[in-house]
Amino acid sequence: MNFGTPATHFASLPDQRAALDPHGYAVSDGRRSLTNDQLLHRVRAAARHLQDLGTGPGDVVALKLTNRVEFVLLLFAAWRLGATVTPVNPSMTDVEVARQLRDSGARLLVVEDGAAVEADDVAVLAVGALYEDAVGSDRAPLVDSSALALLIYTSGTTGVPKGVMLDHANIAAMADMGRRSLEVGPADRCLLILPLFHVNGIVVSVLMPLLVGASVVIADRFDPRTFFEVVERERPTFFSAVPTIYSMLAALPDEVRPDTSFLRFGVCGAAPASAELLTRFEARYGFPLVEGYGLSEGTCGSTINPVSGPRRAGTVGLPFPGQQLRIVDADGIEVAPGTDGEVVVRGPNVMRGYLGRPEETADVIIDGWLHTGDVGRLDAEGYLTLVGRSKDMIIRGGENIYPKEIEDVLAGDPSVLEAAVIGVPDERWGEVVVAYVQPRPGAAVDPAALKALCARSLTGYKRPTAFVVVEAIPKNAVGKIDKPSLRAAHAAHAALSAGPADPAGPAGPAHPADPADPADPADPADPAAGDVPSGATVTT
Repeated sequence: MNFGTPATHFASLPDQRAALDPHGYAVSDGRRSLTNDQLLHRVRAAARHLQDLGTGPGDVVALKLTNRVEFVLLLFAAWRLGATVTPVNPSMTDVEVARQLRDSGARLLVVEDGAAVEADDVAVLAVGALYEDAVGSDRAPLVDSSALALLIYTSGTTGVPKGVMLDHANIAAMADMGRRSLEVGPADRCLLILPLFHVNGIVVSVLMPLLVGASVVIADRFDPRTFFEVVERERPTFFSAVPTIYSMLAALPDEVRPDTSFLRFGVCGAAPASAELLTRFEARYGFPLVEGYGLSEGTCGSTINPVSGPRRAGTVGLPFPGQQLRIVDADGIEVAPGTDGEVVVRGPNVMRGYLGRPEETADVIIDGWLHTGDVGRLDAEGYLTLVGRSKDMIIRGGENIYPKEIEDVLAGDPSVLEAAVIGVPDERWGEVVVAYVQPRPGAAVDPAALKALCARSLTGYKRPTAFVVVEAIPKNAVGKIDKPSLRAAHAAHAALSAGPADPAGPAGPAHPADPADPADPADPADPAAGDVPSGATVTT
């Protein structure tokens, strides 16, 4: 059987799998399991349902769903009709959902059964009502590599989420790059634990394995206490997760010794992982973690440590086959190995651009090179080490958070003159959000009001774990908020507060919620309490 050539178009992949191996296992989610033939049947039925609702080429279908088989069915069904899919984080507020629907121009929103949704001018379909049997003739899949496949929304420095346009050529190239680099084939079985509203979950954990004839198991919400029970039951050969998940698993009691003999590797990405964590995890559980790096604008991945070749802990590996990577200075000139600079990448995986934002697209794609804004260096063998990230992005449990979006929300409170949001280190999440606020003259900040405002306007993982009221927010010489000094002052006070007996601060218990699932609200415990400059008022 010849699965998954680079020329494969995902609109026709269910047809190809059914023709080559009709009774082979395709995908399951704990509620249902589909063979390749059953997958094609259900995709055809879903496509007919979308068509009956008026969906056609160029239309956008929004999926506000948890991880489930129907998400995969609707991906292929929409692509079969020439439509585009925009995944929507199920934990978003109504304000955030409305903004994405409006910006994407979505014509249809698919939601969980019983979900209360306000979607003006957008048809709404409850996922439980989705056709299971096709009625009438089936149309052949529309195959157009230049057609838009995914609109992935990611925040930017403006604080307003932007639609990353990925066409079918982008996702086909990325899936093939992953296949080649991770050496995945028909005998593999992927366990999906990351959310499907992320490009990582879609491309690495669904499209890539299905492309090569492998199978996919969609797990329930991640819980470190039961994760290895799922692994032993489903016997996957690989999975992809974020450092916070691996940290939780590494912190399990010593008596937890699962059978992992069938696991070939775990992919670690979305946020930096320490070399110590990677080494300790592999020593305990007996399978390697291959750390990689990428971003939505690059259709998920740009570098990865080899599965078979030398893995260098502390680096994020080598470029995926088919991609070029350079380190450049402020003038865009390539620098020598060992020199820090901005990471830029080029390849068929680079996005088409930001939807409706040609100027912002031109700012990040220059002469075909995607300027990531991340700072790194290459060693003599081409392994990339990330040394920082430009601007002020916060990464909490693998989720990217851009302070400007939160600052804009806080500035909407009439008592707030100015707000500055920073990320502070946290043992469980990597970083958590802390907001510094300066009151308007003569006004008093009401922390409860700020907390309620954030709850109405922001997804749980974006909400500050602490509000710090200060007389004045520090500025640099040109009058801009001086976040480096703010972070430094916060860290210095944290060190003093921790004391010599506990320099790292207390470690909390393992949290059963999914750190990669923003449906999990900000941790009710306050890891930032007391970690502020002297004289500030902390409220949570």
